[in-house]
Amino acid sequence: MYFKNLACRVLASSAWVSLVAANPVVNLEPRHSNGPIKPKVFLIDMFSPEAAIWYGIPEFNLLAKNITVPGFSPLFPDVHCTANHDVCQLITGESEINAAATVTALTFSSLFDLRKTYFLIAGIGGVNPKVATIGSVTFARYAIQVALQYEIDAREKPSKFNTGYIPLGAQSPTTYPKDIYGTEVFEVNKALRDIAIKFAKTAKLNDSDTAIKYRSHYAKNPAYKAGSRPPTVVACDEATSDNYYSGKLLGEAFENTTKLLTNGSGLYCNTAQEDNATLEVLLRGALHHLVDFGRIIVMRTCANFDRQYDGETAFNNLFASQGGFLPSVNNIYLAGIKVVEGILHEWDSKFHKGIKAPNYIGDIFGTLGGTPDFGPGGGEFGSSSPLRKRFALNRE
Repeated sequence: MYFKNLACRVLASSAWVSLVAANPVVNLEPRHSNGPIKPKVFLIDMFSPEAAIWYGIPEFNLLAKNITVPGFSPLFPDVHCTANHDVCQLITGESEINAAATVTALTFSSLFDLRKTYFLIAGIGGVNPKVATIGSVTFARYAIQVALQYEIDAREKPSKFNTGYIPLGAQSPTTYPKDIYGTEVFEVNKALRDIAIKFAKTAKLNDSDTAIKYRSHYAKNPAYKAGSRPPTVVACDEATSDNYYSGKLLGEAFENTTKLLTNGSGLYCNTAQEDNATLEVLLRGALHHLVDFGRIIVMRTCANFDRQYDGETAFNNLFASQGGFLPSVNNIYLAGIKVVEGILHEWDSKFHKGIKAPNYIGDIFGTLGGTPDFGPGGGEFGSSSPLRKRFALNRE
């Protein structure tokens, strides 16, 4: 019954989101009424179902305050907040471009003071059955922009290559990219991620009969044992790509890209279309002391498998009714609310001052200071490197 109620709420609230998008002056709060808004937690969702699962919940009313922000998507023009502004939410719109535009508008808006705010990226995505299953909740340390590469149609690739994707500036799929743009890899606060996982593990996750039946196909292959099990909370990493891909060959190629770009420490399990763009904007905000990059949590629930089970085709995997969509949307709330409440309940004693990161946090350039534990190494990024010089010029 609870599952049905959640599903009904998604549908009803999605209609409300559409209404607000069509009428952006509904229930708006005057700007600067009491100075900049200082949220404790900011939910970043990407499209209506992810956002709507937070509406009508017993814990708080996220629609009590609605603030139009210049530069937001015409479809999702408002930030939604609780009455006391402790929790706020935005909807970026799908894809990297929409995410970058919306989060930039937020980060550099004078309407908000985000220096103490925790950002919870809370969306759905695909899942690698070697690591987790549909309905699972994943928390990432690394986000990898896997499709930022050369691409040759796989039908025309050299026979010795296992994929048509080749890192920029390289001449084989296994060579670290020589042309670095800076958005290839982001690393977030591992200690904060582990705390979020601990909170989320207290949730009872949703599932569906269709998902149970569909994931049973993956039990035939020992490598996909995790994919055949019930949903869990998992620490693993995500691949960002505007391309919505399906199939064993692409899945394995991006597994390899993840390991390559993180120097073997990343574990690819989840797909997303927006998060490297979101993280790049937040990093730029942190560079100007507008946000704290150590206060970011990347949570994705798993709506569909990124590859087919043995005996199935990549095409059918892409369009099959896997039964993971509604459970994954529901689990955004069921796991996410534990994280939000955990932060709020321990705000004064723990979270106000921040959680010290035991690991490097930031991008491949070391923009925020420190030395990345991923990247091509000191030779490429030494003080005389043209890449470093170009980066320094960009910062002046």
